[in-house]
Amino acid sequence: MKTEELLTSVPYTKIIGALPETVEHLTMDSREVRRGSLFICIKGYTVDGHDFAAQAAAQGAVLFVAEKPLDIEGAATVIVENTDRALGLLSAKFYGYPSKSLQMIGVTGTNGKTSVAGMIHSMLMELNEKSALTGTIGFNLNGELHQSANTTSDALTTQAMISRAREAGCSHMTMEVSSHGLVLGRLAGVEFNTAIFTNLTHDHLDFHGTMEEYGHAKGLLFSQLGQNLQEKKQAVLNADDPWSEKYAAMTAHPVYTYGIEQPAQFKASDIEMDHQGTRFKLTSPQGEFNVSMKLLGRFNVSNALAAITALAAENYPLEEIIAALSRIQPVEGRMQKVELEAPISIFIDYAHTPDAIEKAIDAVKDFKTNRIIFLVGTGGNRDKTKRPIMAEKASAAEYVVLTTDDPRFEENDSILNDLKVGMKHDGFACIGDRAEAVKHAVAEAQPGDIIILAGKGHEDYQIIGSTKYPHSDKEIAVKEALKKFS
Repeated sequence: MKTEELLTSVPYTKIIGALPETVEHLTMDSREVRRGSLFICIKGYTVDGHDFAAQAAAQGAVLFVAEKPLDIEGAATVIVENTDRALGLLSAKFYGYPSKSLQMIGVTGTNGKTSVAGMIHSMLMELNEKSALTGTIGFNLNGELHQSANTTSDALTTQAMISRAREAGCSHMTMEVSSHGLVLGRLAGVEFNTAIFTNLTHDHLDFHGTMEEYGHAKGLLFSQLGQNLQEKKQAVLNADDPWSEKYAAMTAHPVYTYGIEQPAQFKASDIEMDHQGTRFKLTSPQGEFNVSMKLLGRFNVSNALAAITALAAENYPLEEIIAALSRIQPVEGRMQKVELEAPISIFIDYAHTPDAIEKAIDAVKDFKTNRIIFLVGTGGNRDKTKRPIMAEKASAAEYVVLTTDDPRFEENDSILNDLKVGMKHDGFACIGDRAEAVKHAVAEAQPGDIIILAGKGHEDYQIIGSTKYPHSDKEIAVKEALKKFS
């Protein structure tokens, strides 16, 4: 892209040196620099990109965007007040504002983002649409999965992924939208057509400080739908969560509601569940429909309603939407039943908030024949206030295994001590090593028991210190179960 055209997207205070005629590549990672790159110096939590400018220049960077003059020769530097904001502006311009070419669906909320986004993506593919998905599990392009670092990637990676979806001929791209991503500007330049809210419960207060600030951060998705009513955009809100009223007031675009408890345009009733899935009656503006899905739990009824409502708002026929839902498989690591030849049932779930833990137990308690064994862990160096509440919710199970999630730099005993304060009965064990905790859960199981391994979900690693070590709850549990019951 011509450099002067690219720089029209960002306000700058000064240019030092002669601008190159063109820029071939954008990056904020010095390891990715190649000849013709524009290197954007970002101040991160642990490193400062300004310190890597010389390395980037040696590797062929021809232009720098920075917050201060750099000690480099042979390349121009554009000085801006905030490189984080400049990153979003430059990225969107460089990739040609790709979100304008797709139907963009954003899903925000404490719990359910991955499930709702995954459902929508899978249902669109069942409806013969080309579709992309990005979030916690990675970047899924028409069924091909690529890994990503965060729930909401940085602005440059986000624009690059949307551009790839456009080039692949996708009609839709569904994105999990985190509160961190909204506050940190990772979605700069993304034009959403549909914004979905799942729920707001206790989480991330180490970052946001208060629930009010956390709720406000989520609301940015709805306020950023904009004021152009000539564009077809819509908000899809959970009527069962009181925050929906606030979010409805934040957008000028049409609002569609869904729910189970409260009046809503798309409402579920007569919910029935068993080991194989869930059935319910859907009441909608188009009439009543019987819905059957392979997904388990009352919370997944709410998630399914969000997906149904979003696609109905885009004018897909409800009969086709419901048929597509009936065919899709559970999202990986979200109340996912492990296929196992053993007299016990094992479910893998990502539950790592008090609300999600409560819902995971509720999902199976109606058809249990013996005990529920619940393994719960929490990450180190993160929000400590939710730990005892998590254990309190886990106490609804007959036996609880308290462990760690990603301990990082915090001692196991520190995490376990915070958790066990919330336990409401004596039927629990504290085992800091997560692999040993999973083994213990299976060793304690008796025929008819249901084991829920919560916190890691689809993840196949554990972060100890700053290192990712291989770890799979599912693989360990299956191995132990086969050994115990064979």
